[in-house]
Amino acid sequence: MKELVNIDAATESIKEAPYNSKAEQSILGSFLINNEYINRVSDLLIADHFYVPLHKKIYEAILRFQERGMVANPITLKNYFNAEQILQDSGIESYEYLINLSTAASAITSVESLAKIIYDLAMRRGLISLAEETLSLAYFEDFNVSANEMIEATEQNLFNLASSGNSESNLVSIRDSLLSSLNNINELKKRGGKVNGVTSGYTHLDKILGGLQGSDLLILAARPSMGKTSLAVNIALNASEHFFKHKPKDKSAKMPSVAVFSLEMSADQLTNRILAIKTGIDGSKIRNGMVNKDEFIKLSEECRKINDIPFFIDDTPAITISALRTRARRLKRVHNVGLIIVDYLQLLRGSQIGTNTNRVQEVGEITQGLKAIAKELNIPVIALSQLSRAVESRENKRPLLSDLRESGNIEQDADVVMFIYRAEYYLEREVPEEGEKHREWEDNIEKMRNIAEVIIAKQRNGPTGTVSLHFNTATTGFSNLDTLPDMSE
Repeated sequence: MKELVNIDAATESIKEAPYNSKAEQSILGSFLINNEYINRVSDLLIADHFYVPLHKKIYEAILRFQERGMVANPITLKNYFNAEQILQDSGIESYEYLINLSTAASAITSVESLAKIIYDLAMRRGLISLAEETLSLAYFEDFNVSANEMIEATEQNLFNLASSGNSESNLVSIRDSLLSSLNNINELKKRGGKVNGVTSGYTHLDKILGGLQGSDLLILAARPSMGKTSLAVNIALNASEHFFKHKPKDKSAKMPSVAVFSLEMSADQLTNRILAIKTGIDGSKIRNGMVNKDEFIKLSEECRKINDIPFFIDDTPAITISALRTRARRLKRVHNVGLIIVDYLQLLRGSQIGTNTNRVQEVGEITQGLKAIAKELNIPVIALSQLSRAVESRENKRPLLSDLRESGNIEQDADVVMFIYRAEYYLEREVPEEGEKHREWEDNIEKMRNIAEVIIAKQRNGPTGTVSLHFNTATTGFSNLDTLPDMSE
């Protein structure tokens, strides 16, 4: 006997997308009665949140009328729909339907509640669509796309879905903003002018910057061998040790952390640098394993000391800016990341792979993405950057803003631009012949030995200037000098 199909099970598998036609009709009717109602919900509700296509067209028309300063009612919309032939294929008499919407909504006043219902149902439909798309991709064997890349893309899509509409949360009145500013000023006053951002660990640098400020994108740029990765690692270490030393007393509160996205060096290589900095042992000896017994004991002791600091390294090569943003959000959620360092900017990829996007546009997308991460998570983001070879062709090799590769985009999006310059590096490669010039050269190189200048060429909310630091070439460690910085506006 032939087995019968289970009709109930088949019907259950065909599920209609969740929507509420009556809620859509009611809110549209409310808008037609009083156009001012739309101002209450326009930050939350967009046209795509409506499920019924006709309702979407009506909402778009009302918004268009409002933008032009015109009244949207059944009569004006009827003429508009007829002139534009928008409803000619719907089989609905526009004026009659618009009148019915207004009549049905005559007693409706809570447009906010209706908007939340429509928004929530739209989010549910989006989740269903995203789940179906993810399921389809997971089943389809595309060896060019890894499972991790699928997860990152899904997380990005989830964030985009959650961000559609609901922009009202960014609106702050001047009254609230002034109160917040006064509270911040009062806190700074109590601290006696101490750093109010994340500390870099360098006294004079913190003095000029006021610490590394939340929502700021800081560019740290230099030519190769100037020590930009080393300085970034030093800052990361100083900040994470500060976080650990001042961790919250409340055990339920998460301690802030530091994350380094190392696109050039592996986690092991970065760790070796950290050990060289902390122990003072020559980095080349650590890399080659040429340490003696006492040095190995010292390394072991230092490992125990820094084992628990909140420091994370992601050494995935050539990731996209969207993938980095996804991982940054995850770090914020799981480890309360308080500082992100990216080494380095030119190794990041834009999200428009395989298109006609040129490199300048791609760098623009990357810098905008980094700035968006800093602002969204309210943390400082330090991105390292290479300088162009134009520096080497000049007699004065101190970097300028124009030396940044794809400088227009980087300079525009950055809140702070810093350069590293070591005169010693260039002097060692320009040894003059014996004589007066050679003696002068010896004096100059002695003055500049182990000195690194951090040139703050741009600061959106503060002064520019130059800070001198001590640089240990053997360990790549930076430390404070007793000399005051050369401040200039």
